This record gives sequence, C-alpha cells and structure tokens, in this order.
Amino acid sequence: MSESANTTVRVEGVSKQYDLGGTVTALDDVDLTLSAGSYTAVMGPSGSGKSTLLNLIGGLDTPSSGRVVVNGQDVSAASEAERADIRGTEVGFVFQTFNLMPRLSAVENVALPLVFDGWDRARRRERATSLLSEVGLADRTDHVPAELSGGQRQRVAIARALSTDPALILADEPTGNVDTDTGARILDLFDDLHGAGNTFLLVTHERHVAERAERIVHVEDGHIQSVEDVSGGER
Repeated sequence: MSESANTTVRVEGVSKQYDLGGTVTALDDVDLTLSAGSYTAVMGPSGSGKSTLLNLIGGLDTPSSGRVVVNGQDVSAASEAERADIRGTEVGFVFQTFNLMPRLSAVENVALPLVFDGWDRARRRERATSLLSEVGLADRTDHVPAELSGGQRQRVAIARALSTDPALILADEPTGNVDTDTGARILDLFDDLHGAGNTFLLVTHERHVAERAERIVHVEDGHIQSVEDVSGGER
C-alpha cells in the first residue's frame, strides 16, 4: 500500500502490552492518521496510553501488534538502528524535562543532532544559531542550561527538535515544568511554528493546552474515545 504524500503519520491497528508481573494493555487496536502540516493534541488522564502512543510514533518503542508509518517509513518493522535513524532525521522531540546536556551551551545542544547527521562544525553552528534566533534566544547562544530559565531551556529544546528539519514534532507535556505565563509563550511559539508548516503531535492532560491544536484525540484506557475538531464538535 502506498503512503499518501499528504500523510505524515499512519497508525494502523496498534496495540501495546507490557509484562509487569501480568499483562498490562497500554493501547488496544488504535488507528490514527496525522496529515502533513496538521496540529493534533492527544489528551487523557495518567495511564490512559497517550504517552505510549507518542513513544510508538516516535520510534522510542515498538507495538505488540499493528503498524506505525512515519513519513512513508514503517517504524514498527524497523530494526533498532533503523529506528534510531528515523528518530534522528524524521522526528523532533520536545520533552517535559527538556533533556538538555548540562555542560553544553545552548547552541551546542541545538547542534547536537546535526553532529550525528554528519554536518560540519561551521554549518552546525550557523543552523543552531539561526534556530535559537527563531525561538527568541539570539542573546543566549553561549549560555549553559543552568544559566537559563525553565522557559528558555524549553525553547532551546524546541530549537533542537527543529534542527534536522523533521517531518514531525512530538511534544510530551511540554508546559509541565514551566509556569503558566511561560507555558503560554511556549504554546504561542508552537502556533507560529505550525503556521510555518510544521506537523505537531502534542500530548497533554490539560484542556487549555490541548485547545491550541486543530483537533483533540481523547484517549482513555488504551482506546481512542473520540476526536474533537477545533470547533468543539465530536466525531
């Protein structure tokens, strides 16, 4: 089956079980499609399966059954090395805990994925500096994470996620470790980046965060319960 050029992600009949002294089903027969340039939020309570879904799409884990295709590549059938390559080129990650290297400057953190992608030093710095300017941190390029506020660290993480020009940006509770005002500014930045054509999948348990997306996928007990469009209608 050929993949549409207008589809960035296709999740087909995906289930995920864990053996935790007994079988625990995190996802059960889930189907989801993300169109190129779309902005989707996955919302649900703790333990609903939303982060598991994000991890499967991002190639951080593999499904027990079903298929996950990202930008035409079958992540679920890929080897660990192939999934690492997909993560490095097709997917940008923004985590709640930032995941920055503490001894590296902001510009070095942003450039890190480009090291593994084979870029030379001058091109890496040029690209990373440009991205930091794009997220409003042109004057913080040489600061290490300890010298930055929580919101600034998250913006560095966002710039890093954009460094390889990925087909998809995955954000797991991106406002969870910042205050309300800073969280709003981060969501404003996501709005701007989405407006520039980036495809976003955001996981959250907060309604006001999810409402920034074009649609909200409601997940509970490992199932997609409903999909809510931007106007608030259920389908």
